[in-house]
Amino acid sequence: MINAIIIDDEPLCCKTLETLLKRYCPEVMVLKACTNGLEGLAAIPQLKPDLVFLDVEMPKMNGFEMLEQLPAVNFHLIFVTSYDAYALKAIKVSAIDYLLKPLDREELQNSVQKVINRREAPLPEQLKIILDKMKHPSAASHKIALPTMEGLQMVPVKSIISCEANDNYTTLVLKNSNKIVVSSTLKVIEELLDDHSFLRVHRSFLVNLDEIEKYVKGDGGYLVMSDNAHIYISRTNKEMLLKKLIAKNE
Repeated sequence: MINAIIIDDEPLCCKTLETLLKRYCPEVMVLKACTNGLEGLAAIPQLKPDLVFLDVEMPKMNGFEMLEQLPAVNFHLIFVTSYDAYALKAIKVSAIDYLLKPLDREELQNSVQKVINRREAPLPEQLKIILDKMKHPSAASHKIALPTMEGLQMVPVKSIISCEANDNYTTLVLKNSNKIVVSSTLKVIEELLDDHSFLRVHRSFLVNLDEIEKYVKGDGGYLVMSDNAHIYISRTNKEMLLKKLIAKNE
């Protein structure tokens, strides 16, 4: 049994979530529903939940501010949000799970299943990524948390040379000659890196523009990367690539 706390300033949302959990996720027992961050701060050390459903947008103290006041986060987290661009981006780059309002039954079940499959609570570095992003929303994240077969890997963005699609997985080529296989699609990785100097140059390739050594013209053309890899460019992406490369040199 997973003991859970709901923290959401909207009583109707608390009730809806509790009803959905009771009906579709019987392995979750809701210990308490809190309507603000202060209540949550009091309930967490007292009830010691395994899982907290935490609303992002709350008055006076939002979900991230509440987390900052906790001495430790030794429980699983699922954020709940009505969609705030910065908040959602911060959650994504930290690889912590989230649900969008209005809540969807299947997404809720999937999130709970992830908690069941996952053995450990969020890593401190995951929380640092998310809190740094919320404090400085316009700043690009220095690291992203990526799910691999072994667990989560914190990857410095500047260390990534290129990313290659492989069905529902993506292979990241790093500067230290290492490769890591991530259980996310290239589209997801592209979204995580859109604050940085990355560009999709082919259906299967995303490249770090700072790691391009040479552009070779031709039918479509190709790039020579800093690791000497040759990456071909699709015709549809060629114009955007040239614009980006010219802009970087101006």
